Amino acid sequence: MRLTQSAHLDPFCRENLPAAPLWPELDFTLPELTYPDSVNCAAALLDETIERFGADRPCVTGAGDSWTYGELAARARTVAAVLVNEYGLVPGNRVLLRSPNNPWLVAWWLGVLLAGGVVVTTMPLLRAGELRTIAEISQPSLAICDTRFLDDLIAADIPGLPIVPSDQLAAAPPADFSHVRTAADDVAMLAFTSGTTGRPKATMHFHRDVLAIADTYGRHVLRAEPTDVFVGTPPLAFTFGLGALVVFPMRAGASTVLLEKPSPDTLAAAIEDHSATVVFTAPLAYRALLSVGKLASLRRCVSAGEHLPESVWREFRDRTGIAILDGIGATEMLHIFISRVDGDDKPGSTGRPVPGYQAMVVDESGSAVPDGTAGLLAVRGPTGCRYLADERQRKYVRDGWNLTGDVYVRDSDGYFWYQARSDDMIVSAGYNIAGPEVEEALLRHPDVAECAVVGVPDDSRGMIVKAVVVPAAGVTPSAEVLQDFVKKEIAPYKYPRLVEFRDELPRTATGKLQRFRLR
Repeated sequence: MRLTQSAHLDPFCRENLPAAPLWPELDFTLPELTYPDSVNCAAALLDETIERFGADRPCVTGAGDSWTYGELAARARTVAAVLVNEYGLVPGNRVLLRSPNNPWLVAWWLGVLLAGGVVVTTMPLLRAGELRTIAEISQPSLAICDTRFLDDLIAADIPGLPIVPSDQLAAAPPADFSHVRTAADDVAMLAFTSGTTGRPKATMHFHRDVLAIADTYGRHVLRAEPTDVFVGTPPLAFTFGLGALVVFPMRAGASTVLLEKPSPDTLAAAIEDHSATVVFTAPLAYRALLSVGKLASLRRCVSAGEHLPESVWREFRDRTGIAILDGIGATEMLHIFISRVDGDDKPGSTGRPVPGYQAMVVDESGSAVPDGTAGLLAVRGPTGCRYLADERQRKYVRDGWNLTGDVYVRDSDGYFWYQARSDDMIVSAGYNIAGPEVEEALLRHPDVAECAVVGVPDDSRGMIVKAVVVPAAGVTPSAEVLQDFVKKEIAPYKYPRLVEFRDELPRTATGKLQRFRLR
């Protein structure tokens, strides 16, 4: 794969791209996927939208702020100026962001990109050890942190990392900044996803990729309109949330409402208070919304992150008249690549490939299997997997196709039906949780001699984390104590909701753990 001339002065990202033969095959057949060699996605989302709809159009609301496109653009340019003029940011430097969803996080994200930097957005739930690992992989030059969430970042003790406090950027006087003319295939962001080994992987996405998800899924499936008001629960650190609550609405000239502490109650209140028309959330939240929310303003509901049960789809449609758009995406692909669309008549299916993408079901050798046969999901399109200096690239990309790790069946009409995950990843309430990482946290407790973590089915969350623990000699651990301990060691959403105690773990004659016997 031949790259264009980079605007990055810091070559770290390009030097750590996979070798060209390991890239997936990319498809830019759709006319709207033709981008110039030089494009800055932040400038496109801001300046092109303002040119089309005006600077006074409402853009982003949350945490007591409500900004127009012009006001967001001004703040983003100020952020860029401060990072360059006061902190010496050069194009290609990575900048770690740490904040809940709010308008300032969007301004930081855009400002870093306008300055030619590479964004590394993290969730405030992450603890010091997790932040340290992300920094080891991405090697950020700067961090911008909400002052309310400084403790864990400081505790991470990342060598030589200047931390820009959020209040400094909020108080900075307005400054103009002409965006860096980045190449369309310059890396814009590093998005992290958990690996089944517990070691996260950094996925590398270009400036054109950010626009491509809006010009495929956003344009052809979501069909966003300038009058739409978006709202949802996924963090902007997840690419699902980034697309849903920033890229899609801004590409369409719509507005978005950001929630710092999302829950069914706060989501329902936001829908009612802001007359929201488009909502993105996980399947379990839709059932909860039916009991707490006034949803009359909604016209489009999107579910992703885990399989949407047919029972939830039917109940929501029967009570609201809205058919939830189920879909599957991946951090490696940046966003959704198979989705239901308006008028689909196959409840329970994930849908068909989003325009611009191709998908098929293959066997272990990579050969397509007949319709009706379960196999591995393979997909390709204008976006694709590029891990930063990670040997797992060879497993995810084979023969030009991205293998997502999901088992699917395609029917004779071209609809895809989810079966299961092909690895030990636990997908719970839309979060990907690596069992070994939870095991490592449990093993740091003195009452735990051995443990194994698996996912087990759950009606509301799809799967939950189950820990099977062998206690240390002479102690009787408390499940609640261990759960609280894990919440303090790693992100709280990863804690085991079910803890079982056993005298020993099932193993083969060679000592290999038999996880399937624990499910």
